Amino acid sequence: MALIVQKFGGDALGDKGKGKARSGDEPLFGAQFLHDKFAYMAQLVKKSTDRGDKVVVVVSAMGDATNRLLAMAASLTPKAPARELDMLMATGEQQSIALMAIALHSIGVPAMSLTGAQVGIITENVFGKARIREIDTNRIEKALAEGYVPVVAGFQGATADQEFTTLGRGGSDITAVALAAAIKADVCEFYKDVDGIFTTDPRVCASATKIDRISYDEMLELASLGAGVLQSRSVEFASNYKVPLHVRSFLHDNVGTYVVPEEKEMEDVVVSGVAFNRGEAKISLKSVPDQPGIAAEVFGRIGAKGIVVDMIIQNLAVDGRNDISFTVSRSDYEAAMEIARKLATDLGAGSVIGDDTIAKVSAVGVGMRSHSNVASRMFKALAENGINIQMISTSEIKVSCVIAEKDLDRAVQAIHKAFEGDRRAVVNN
Repeated sequence: MALIVQKFGGDALGDKGKGKARSGDEPLFGAQFLHDKFAYMAQLVKKSTDRGDKVVVVVSAMGDATNRLLAMAASLTPKAPARELDMLMATGEQQSIALMAIALHSIGVPAMSLTGAQVGIITENVFGKARIREIDTNRIEKALAEGYVPVVAGFQGATADQEFTTLGRGGSDITAVALAAAIKADVCEFYKDVDGIFTTDPRVCASATKIDRISYDEMLELASLGAGVLQSRSVEFASNYKVPLHVRSFLHDNVGTYVVPEEKEMEDVVVSGVAFNRGEAKISLKSVPDQPGIAAEVFGRIGAKGIVVDMIIQNLAVDGRNDISFTVSRSDYEAAMEIARKLATDLGAGSVIGDDTIAKVSAVGVGMRSHSNVASRMFKALAENGINIQMISTSEIKVSCVIAEKDLDRAVQAIHKAFEGDRRAVVNN
């Protein structure tokens, strides 16, 4: 008997879920569509309870329900109050928990739907992207002891003053991991429309293979670099509290990928995965005065606008001036360019050059700590395919390159091919 948290995302409860697909003109909340989706997911939960496992279910809003709710608000005003947006968006998950609880009851599984506030998730006083401060587990533990399956709304919590808050995009993943940590669950299972974590996106590279076990550090790097299977904050939470994660498909019972603390065997694989991000942009400030405090001024102003900077390169000073290049999310490109132009004027710099047609490709693996020439092999693979590198960033288990977006698919395929022989050798041994 195990204590399990099972998380079902929007894909599982939307068009990609098992059962009858929704036609283009069929409403999302059509009776047959709802029955097919929730009845199927309820059966997955029942398989666990039939084994004697205690299960906590966390669900997201159905399909694109969150986007539709945001569109409703936008139809009224482009600047809706953050508090009211959180109040509105929280309703998407509340529909899902009630329907899932009803579906479980209908097949003989006692269930109890609970909002984030009801389950005791207390967050900071921030709307839109709140962080969890604490979880009062009394109610969820009482429900489990009484034989219920608690069905918890992901993505949401409440302040100490009982104001609804949301945890940001992917927040349901955070809810699931945080609850698993709080109740000391044996595993937190994520039911997805994929078989697990792959060495790269199979849609880009046909030779991509499923990874059986991957470390928290590797998964955190992959998630932060563009691999969208798990939300990066949830992986960080799992790592901090040593919560085993199991990413698996809701379409079959096969074992997926376990995300766990680093194991000795993982070092034998030089590169575990190749991640990429198409949504990048690059900005260069030319001929910036080479003086103390200039970099602090540049990135202080950008950070003050809530813009996250990724890679930074500062060239060697010549004649008292240098160039500073950095990357931001493409969604922040125009705002960052406006700040950069103002900075150039204020600092007496030269021109400002921007490029929103770049992408980032990264090789990730804990094996980099004990294997040499990883970067050179990656760069050689790109060179042999005529792909120019614009920027480079490294960490202990990652090498990232900024390249032209038009070259991205070929870059992913080239890097994956360069290292897949290492993985095959480890598996064969």
